[in-house]
Amino acid sequence: MRLSWGENLSMALAAVWTHRFRSALTVLGIVVGITTVVTVASLLSGLRQGIVTLFQELGPDNIFVYKTSGDPQGSFPSPKEQRRKPILPEYADLLRRLCPSVEDTSVSLYVPPVVGRRPITARVPGYESDNLFLTGVTANYFSITPRELAMGRSFTPEEEHRSARVALLGAGIAEVLFPDGDAVGRRVIVDGAEYEVLGVFAKAKGGFFGQNRQDLEILIPFATARLRYPQLRDQVLITAKARPGMRQAAYEEVEDILRKLRRTPPGEPNDFALSTPDQIVAQFDRMTRLIVLATLAVSGLGLLVGGIGVMNIMLVSVTERTREIGVRKAIGARRQDIVAQFLLEAMALTGSGGLLGLALALLVTMAIGKLVPSLPSVVPAWALVTGLLVSVFVGLFFGVWPAMKAARLDPVVALRYE
Repeated sequence: MRLSWGENLSMALAAVWTHRFRSALTVLGIVVGITTVVTVASLLSGLRQGIVTLFQELGPDNIFVYKTSGDPQGSFPSPKEQRRKPILPEYADLLRRLCPSVEDTSVSLYVPPVVGRRPITARVPGYESDNLFLTGVTANYFSITPRELAMGRSFTPEEEHRSARVALLGAGIAEVLFPDGDAVGRRVIVDGAEYEVLGVFAKAKGGFFGQNRQDLEILIPFATARLRYPQLRDQVLITAKARPGMRQAAYEEVEDILRKLRRTPPGEPNDFALSTPDQIVAQFDRMTRLIVLATLAVSGLGLLVGGIGVMNIMLVSVTERTREIGVRKAIGARRQDIVAQFLLEAMALTGSGGLLGLALALLVTMAIGKLVPSLPSVVPAWALVTGLLVSVFVGLFFGVWPAMKAARLDPVVALRYE
């Protein structure tokens, strides 16, 4: 008797359903493993997409020059990097003139959250916040790093030249200080100095854990920031915008000019940091790769336990159905038919566990998205497909031995089995 693949699959699903409680306990490790992997993959995919969008907004053709590696507003550089010479604002004009592949350069001065012993705060009558990032930028910053204004305008080169007390607010800090939505033309006191609000940026796209620091930024003219904070010589960042399609050439030119300006000896490493959006995203990918490897190790244990459970239960099933196997062989079933029957049953068992794990992963991801809206979570299609394929493969791998044992049974001995 020969059965088609469809009939074998139908029998396999019927066997799984007949012992559904036992089957559920057997594939519990597989459910946990698949749920963990898919959930972590979903969260990391959402985080990565937010970061990619964030740095695309900062300008895909931009090259960032800073004294130390890491985030200018939140990193803790090594003592060796702290001893480096500061990045001088004058470098920006030299890079623009000496690098043919560089279209324009802008200068930013990052004011740390605490200057001296006092935290930086912004306040208006009735409202105050210290959850902000104060940055001084040159007027051409807005052409190098385009940002959409929800209302108002940016400051002009003339206003920057005369160190005007004007400011632009990110969407988040504007909402905190001016909940009525009418910020343009009003006054805000930042770190004891009064500024006129010229404009408010639209809500920024992308971010880390759903948060984009640009929404909490207060931008003032670079000359104003330099006048207010002359001691912050180490907080200068230069952004060089490469001409279209020439970012790699611009990167090499900027590096070469800076090494000459800073008199870095040949063969010595750079005493400054150069980065691009792609490099920052690649660094994030390296970090997440370690998280994925750790998750795979934990999930692999669950899959191993689940696979051993499947092998055990399939061996029990072979013993329980010895007479059935004997009958099938007696009426013409071949070895490959018996192997196919039990392999399909093992794969149906683990596949159902995989489907349950995927369903739980979707529910967990949706729950996290609801409970923590700032944490982006996107379930990638590849994670769903991979999770299902891995669960089926576990059944195939751990079902081979029971299937071969069933196929080798002597039909005469099997028919006598009680």
